[in-house]
Amino acid sequence: MNWDQIEGNWKIFKGQAQQQWGKLTSDDLDVIAGNREELVGRIQKTYGIAREEAEKQVVLWEKDRKVF
Repeated sequence: MNWDQIEGNWKIFKGQAQQQWGKLTSDDLDVIAGNREELVGRIQKTYGIAREEAEKQVVLWEKDRKVF
């Protein structure tokens, strides 16, 4: 699976993302709409972490979903 598939099926992945990053609001997830860079940026901003850490979290999340 790739990010095009995530973007196309964001309604499915949206709930999984909210479970992973509970501080992200439904509005955040609607804005993200499957866009990987937007997800990384929102995680970084919401959790007050470095971009590298947010990126690492998304990579781990991808691996759990076998997204490459």
